Amino acid sequence: MIMADYASEAGHFYIGDGSPYYSVIGKNGKERPATLRDARKVGAVPGVTTILACAAKPQLTRWMIQQAVLSALTLPRIDGESSDDFLKRIEEDRQAQSKAAADRGTEIHAAIEQHYRGEPHGVQWTEWVIDVAAELAEREKTRWLPERSFACSMGYGGKVDLHSEGWVVDIKTKDGDVTESKVYDEHAQQLAAYRRGLGVDHARCGILFVSRDKPQARFVEVPEADLQTGLACFDALLAYWMAKNQYYPGKQ
Repeated sequence: MIMADYASEAGHFYIGDGSPYYSVIGKNGKERPATLRDARKVGAVPGVTTILACAAKPQLTRWMIQQAVLSALTLPRIDGESSDDFLKRIEEDRQAQSKAAADRGTEIHAAIEQHYRGEPHGVQWTEWVIDVAAELAEREKTRWLPERSFACSMGYGGKVDLHSEGWVVDIKTKDGDVTESKVYDEHAQQLAAYRRGLGVDHARCGILFVSRDKPQARFVEVPEADLQTGLACFDALLAYWMAKNQYYPGKQ
C-alpha cells in the first residue's frame, strides 16, 4: 500500500458496497479528489467526518489559533514587509506545521494498521505499535481488525480504524503526553455513527489516543449514554447536511 491509502476520511465519499470513493479521473486525464457533484452521479454517500464538519470544533479552532500565534512569535519580520505579506507568511508557516503533524500522524496510523494486518511496518514506529498493542490488550484480549469502510442505508459511510466483535475504536494522534486525554462530544458522535453504520449497535466504543512525539497510548471508553446522545446529534447534523446540499443519498 502507498501512504495515501491511510489518509483520513475527511471530505470523502463511499459507494453502495462500502468502497471508498475518494478520487476520480478529471477531464484532463489526471486524478483529483471526488466532489459532491461526482458523488451525485454515482449515488455515493458522504463520510462521517464530512457530516461532523458541519458543527463547530472549539478544540481544533483553539489549536489552530495557538499554531498561528507560535508562528507569529518565531518568524522574524522582514524589513519593509507589509502586514498583509507578514500575515500570509504566518499562515503558510502554520499550514506547514499542521501538515507535518498530520503526516506524522498518518505514518503512525499506517504502522498500527500494518501491525494488525500482519504486515511489516517502519521500524521507527515499533515502540509505538508495541505500546498500542499493550494498551488494547489491557481492555480485551480479542482479534482486532483494522480499517473497514462501509456505506449504510441512512445515507452516510466511513472508515473505522479498529474493530472487533464487541468494540469499535477510533485512533487519534496528538502532540505531547496523552495520559490525561479526554473524549469530547465529537468523539461520541463519530463512534456512534460508525457503530450503527457497521451494524453493531451494541458494541462498546472507545478512543485510542496515541502521542506523535513518543511511544505512548491511552485508551478511553466512551460511556453508552454519551453514545446515545452522540447519535442523536449526528443524525441532526446529517439531516442538516442533506438539506443544505439538497442531496439525500439512500433516501430518494
